[in-house]
Amino acid sequence: MTTLYATLGVQADATLDEIKLAYRRAAMKWHPDRNPGREAESHAAFQQIRDAYAILSDAEQRQVYDDVFEREMRRWEAEHAAQEAEERQAQEEARRVAQEHYEQMVAIAMRFADAGHSRDVLFGVLLGKDCETDLAAQIADSVHALQASRQACAGQACDEAVAPADAGTARTEIPISAFEAFWQGLFRFR
Repeated sequence: MTTLYATLGVQADATLDEIKLAYRRAAMKWHPDRNPGREAESHAAFQQIRDAYAILSDAEQRQVYDDVFEREMRRWEAEHAAQEAEERQAQEEARRVAQEHYEQMVAIAMRFADAGHSRDVLFGVLLGKDCETDLAAQIADSVHALQASRQACAGQACDEAVAPADAGTARTEIPISAFEAFWQGLFRFR
C-alpha cells in the first residue's frame, strides 16, 4: 500500500519545506507536458502527487490523515494476524488428519500382514481404503519388510550372529531388528 508520503518520496516526519520541495520535484517529473507519449500514465501520477500535496501541506488534514492511517494500519495488521492464525490452524488440522490417516493405513496393513497376506495384497487393500498410491506402496513395502523380519526372527534366535558370506573374514553381522527393518522400509530413498 502506497502512502501519501511515499507518493511524494518523503518520510512520515518530513517538514512542510521538505514536502514542498518533494512536491515540486515530483510534479516536474510527472507533469503531462513533460511526458509526451505517456500522457495517461503521467496524468494519473500527477493527480496522485497533487492530491498527496494538498493533504500533507495542510496541517489539519495531515493530522487527520496520520490518525486515520495509523488506525487503519492497526486494523489491517490485526486482520492480517487473525488470517495468518486461521491459516496456521488449518494447516495444523490438515497435518493432524494426515497423521491419523497414515496411522490408520499402517494399522490396516499390519492387520493384513499378520493374517499372512503378501505385499501386493497389502498394497491393493490400502488403495481400496483411499490411500494415495505412493503412500500405499511405501506402507506396503515397510509392513511387508517388517513381517519378513518377524518371520526370520521366529525361525532363529534374533540375537544369534549370522556368518558373513565371505568365510575368510572374522567379522560377524547381526540381523536387522524388526523395528529397524520397519523404519528403513518407511523412510528409505527411492
